Amino acid sequence: MTSETIQFPSTSGPMLAGVLEIPEGEVRGWGVFSHGLTLGKDSPAASRISKALAASGIGMLRFDNLGLGDSGGDWADSSFSLKVADTVAATRVMAERGTPASLLVGHSFGGAAVLAAGPQCPDVRAVATVGAPYEPKHAEYNFDHIVDLVMAQGEAEWRIGGRELTLRRGFIEDLRRTDLDDVIERLGKPLLILHAPDDDMVPITNAQEIFFAARHPRSFVDLDGAGHFLTGKGQAARAARIIAGWADSYLQG
Repeated sequence: MTSETIQFPSTSGPMLAGVLEIPEGEVRGWGVFSHGLTLGKDSPAASRISKALAASGIGMLRFDNLGLGDSGGDWADSSFSLKVADTVAATRVMAERGTPASLLVGHSFGGAAVLAAGPQCPDVRAVATVGAPYEPKHAEYNFDHIVDLVMAQGEAEWRIGGRELTLRRGFIEDLRRTDLDDVIERLGKPLLILHAPDDDMVPITNAQEIFFAARHPRSFVDLDGAGHFLTGKGQAARAARIIAGWADSYLQG
């Protein structure tokens, strides 16, 4: 397996930084990974799942969203809608380089994003979520202590993961007006839902809601003991094995 650095423009303008994990030997297909709210392409779930999928023959592009990691721009200008648009843009990049993405994988907030992006990606044949919220506005629990301040002042500083980000009213308003129920029902692609019953960030009831909103073919796998971030030994690789086996009949080389 080799890694290739990729840059492509966000739909909002700034350049986004990505890493393409390229399988050695036979390539079974290609995919795009969407990371969690502020986690980035090098977070354990994004990096480990993408690398494990590549080791199984599925090349994966993982990239930093606006203002995170190695990408340009300001996270304060981001939104759920922009994350979805940039996920779609990433699939176009894959198609342009001759490696069209048949698979979308999203972790946490990124799981909600791939559900919304899926119908807009003609090459994508299957979608998998890991610890995804049923409603993007679930993300508010991360910053509920400053929501009132943001809505009153227009923005406020939000400290998370040892850094400070600017949270703006537009981000919250975008979350609140996004309803994925109809989107999930109209996804029109096979869906795999992975979720841990011990997930204390996004309760497993979210997986149930997604499953019941979706149409067949749909599958649910319980990641018992994995937690939300899949940082335990072998948990990300376990998730990748499940995704790789399930996606096999939907991939295109």
